[in-house]
Amino acid sequence: MFTENLTKQDEEIEALSSIYGDDWTTESDVTRSYKIRVEENKHEAILYVTMPPEYPSQSPPKFELSAPWMERKDKADLHQALNEVHLDNIGETVVYQWVEKIREILLTMKPPEVKKKIEQKQPDEENMDLSQVENCPEITHGEVIKDRKSSFQGHAAEVHSMEDVNAVLTKLKQNKKIVNATHNMFAYRIERKTDKGTMMLQDCDDDGETHAGGRMMKLLQILDQKNTLVVVSRWYGGIQLGPDRFRHINNATRQVIEQAGLLKK
Repeated sequence: MFTENLTKQDEEIEALSSIYGDDWTTESDVTRSYKIRVEENKHEAILYVTMPPEYPSQSPPKFELSAPWMERKDKADLHQALNEVHLDNIGETVVYQWVEKIREILLTMKPPEVKKKIEQKQPDEENMDLSQVENCPEITHGEVIKDRKSSFQGHAAEVHSMEDVNAVLTKLKQNKKIVNATHNMFAYRIERKTDKGTMMLQDCDDDGETHAGGRMMKLLQILDQKNTLVVVSRWYGGIQLGPDRFRHINNATRQVIEQAGLLKK
């Protein structure tokens, strides 16, 4: 079966290379990892795919999507769309369908200059963000963890309200390197006193790195962290890390919490 899969993969790779030309790049022949650049409406997205021996008969390719300019919800919707394409084509090659689905979605998005004009017409929102940043809690930036061209860095702050959370996220977005990360996943837990006792306000966001936010949240719960926000930025280097990426995300989370003096003893 694997021999048949490899034959289908070879045929797909040859076709994709012919179709996309310079936008198609081989990252590694050994791991069968490839990069496809997709540009529409002056928006660019990079799709990284790795073809395991089980593809296409038993599983889809592994993929990473790099589109730092894209809003979290749009990125999550795009990931869902790619998963649906696979479910509609189980047992068949899907990379071409994935690329064209990305192209189709980019065509529906406003070009950058149009989006900028719209944002400029919303001064109230801009002033709100500036106000949040002025009252931003202190942010600690952790050490960078590197593995096979990917980099991970944690950022932590003590937060006591959603205003604090939004201020920290807004402040981080002002850093060009951070905002251009492939993923910026986060988790937070805030303890609140009420008339009925103590409650915990908590939430997380994967930002396209499936299950990452939930794992960060689980770690905060295990550590019994309170009034803590952690963001982990990942810059994808083109090589799939498999489960190791979650180990790096957890290590970056714990390290920056400790560095910020927030780790509970």
